Amino acid sequence: MKFMKLGSKPDTFQTDGNVRYVANELASDIVVNVGDIKFYLHKFPLLSKSSHLQKLITATNEEENRDEVQISDIPGGAAAFEMCAKFCYGMVVTLNAYNVVSTRCAAEYLGMHETVEKGNLIYKIDVFLSSSILLSWKDSIIVLQTCKSISPLAEDLKVVNRCIESIANKACVDVSRVDWSYTYNRKKLLEENGIDQNKNVVRTRSVPKDWWVEDLCELEVDLFKSVITNIKSKAILSAEVIGEALKAYAHRRLPNFSKSTSQCGDVSKHHLIIETIVWLLPAEKGSVSCRFLVKLLKAAISLESGDMTIEELVKRIGQQLEEVSVSDILIRAPDGDASTIYDVSIVQKIVKEYLMQDLNTEIESVGGDGDIEDSRKPAGILSDASKLMVAKLIDGYLAEIAKDPNLLLSQFVDLAELVSGIPRPAHDGLYRAIDMYLKVHPGISKGERKRICKLMDCKKLSAEACMHAVQNERLPMRVVVQVLYFEQVRTAASSGASTPDVHRGGMKDLNNGGSHGSSKSGTTANTEDDLVDGLGTAEELKALRKELASLRMSSEKDTGDHNNNKSNSDKAVITKMKGLLKSKRSFMKAWTSKGGGGGENSGSDSSESIGSANPEEAKSTPSRNRRYSVS
Repeated sequence: MKFMKLGSKPDTFQTDGNVRYVANELASDIVVNVGDIKFYLHKFPLLSKSSHLQKLITATNEEENRDEVQISDIPGGAAAFEMCAKFCYGMVVTLNAYNVVSTRCAAEYLGMHETVEKGNLIYKIDVFLSSSILLSWKDSIIVLQTCKSISPLAEDLKVVNRCIESIANKACVDVSRVDWSYTYNRKKLLEENGIDQNKNVVRTRSVPKDWWVEDLCELEVDLFKSVITNIKSKAILSAEVIGEALKAYAHRRLPNFSKSTSQCGDVSKHHLIIETIVWLLPAEKGSVSCRFLVKLLKAAISLESGDMTIEELVKRIGQQLEEVSVSDILIRAPDGDASTIYDVSIVQKIVKEYLMQDLNTEIESVGGDGDIEDSRKPAGILSDASKLMVAKLIDGYLAEIAKDPNLLLSQFVDLAELVSGIPRPAHDGLYRAIDMYLKVHPGISKGERKRICKLMDCKKLSAEACMHAVQNERLPMRVVVQVLYFEQVRTAASSGASTPDVHRGGMKDLNNGGSHGSSKSGTTANTEDDLVDGLGTAEELKALRKELASLRMSSEKDTGDHNNNKSNSDKAVITKMKGLLKSKRSFMKAWTSKGGGGGENSGSDSSESIGSANPEEAKSTPSRNRRYSVS
C-alpha cells in the first residue's frame, strides 16, 4: 500500500474523554466542536491555512464575542478534522488509501487551498492521488470503497470518477503487462534458489484475462455497476470476460446463489444486485452460460423481482436453451402458488422464446413487398442438433413434472405440443413422460388418456419401449394395438438390411377399425373405442403376437421373393388386426342389444363395468386386472 508522510514535528495531540488538545505551553484560544468532540486549539496555525475557519471565527466574534465554533457537518468527522489540524501544526501526518479521501474532503470543506497558503493540504493530497494512489490497482479499489461513506462531496471533487477510470483502465490493460500476485511470489522464490531472474521461466503461469474480477467483488453494487459500465464502454475486453465478472459478483454477493435456494438477508439489496447484473449482461449470446442465467432467474423468482427483470432472463435463457439440463430448469413455483411444485408456465415462456428465434429469422427474410427474397423458405438460425437437444430436454422435463399429482393435463399437453413440431428419431422419452403422468394421475378420464397419448408417435418407439407399452395397463387399448402392429411390421422385416417403411395402406385399414378415419358418428366411434379398451387383455395380446409371428414365418416360407414376403406378412398382420377389432365390435352390438346399455353407456370409462354387465363373457375373458406393468 502506498503512503505519504507530511510534516516533521512530533504528534502532541492528547485525548481526555471527548476532549482533544495540543500539549503546548501556550493556552488554547479557540474551541472547535466536531460532533461530540471538543478540540482545544490555537488560532494562528489554523487560520493561516483554513479560509473557512477564518470566516467562522470572524462571524462568531462579532455575534457572540467568544472563540468557539461548530463544524459538525465536516466530511469524515472528527478523525478527518484532526488530520487537517495536525497538518496546520506541522505535525507528522501519514496519508494512505484508507484516509486520503476523507482528509481531502475535509480539507475542501475547510478551504485549505493554494490561495490561502502555498503548498497547502489540498495540493499535496491531489499530487499524492495522481502520482501514487491511482497508479496502484489495490489502492484504487480501496479508495473507491472509502468514497461511499462521504458521498456526494467525493463525487463533486471527481475523486470517484478518477478512481473508476483508473480501475477500468487497469482492467483493460494487456495481460502481458500485468504483474499478478503469484507472479511476484514465484519470481522471489526463483531468485532465492539461484535461478536467473531474466529467464522466461519466471512466469510459470499466464495471467488470465479475468484476473481482476475477484477484486471488484469487494465493491458495493452501485460502484461495481459504474466500473463495469466504464469497462464495457472501452470495448476492449470480450463479452465472456465481462460475463465472468458478473458471475463472480453474483456468487460473492448473493447468499445460497450457487445452491439455487431461497435468498436470505437484505432482500431489497439482493433485488438491486440481481437487477444490476441483468442490466449489465452483455448483448452477445453466450457471454454467460445458460446455467448461470437460470440461477439468476430462480433467484429473481424467489425474491419476487420485477417483471422486466424476469422477462429479460427468460428471453436470454430461451436463446441458449440447448445448453441446460433437466435439473437446471426444474424451477420451483413461487411460495404463494401452492397448486404445483414447479413453475411450468415460466418454462413454457422459455421454450416459446427459443422457438421464436426461427420465426424472427423468417420475418426478417421477408422483403418489403411481402415476398420472401430467396426462392426457398429460410431455414432459420436453429440447427437440427439444437432442436433435437431441446426436444429431449423437454421430454425429460415432462417426465419430472409428471410426478406432481397437482399438475393439470393441459399444462403437460401444452408444453409437449410446443416441441411437437421438432422431428426426433425416437419418442421413448416422451413415452416415459406420458407413462409417468398416467401412473401418478390414475383418475383422469378415458378421453384425457387418449389426448395425452396422441402426443407420441408409436412408430418411433424403440423395441424396449414397445415391449413395455404392450404390457402397460395404463395405456388405452387402441394405443397398445397400434404399438403391437408396428412392432410386428418391424419383426416381419427383421431379415432385411434396414427397417422398412410402415405399410401406409395397412395402417389406414387398421385405423378404419376405430375412431380415426371412421365415417360413423362420434358416439358410435367412441363406443367402439371403449369396447376395444375394455375387452383386450395382456394375455390376448400376447397370444396375438405369437399368432402374428407364426403367420409371418409361414408367409416367408410360402414364397421366396423378399418383396412378396414383406407384402404377404404385412397383409397377414393387417387381416389379424382387423379381425380382432371386428370381433370386438360384434360383441358390442350383441351386448347392447341385450340391454347392457346404450351407446353412451357402452363408452364407460371403466372396463370393469362392462364385464359386470355380462358375467358369462367375463368368465370367458381373462380379467383386465391380470395385465401388469413393468414400470
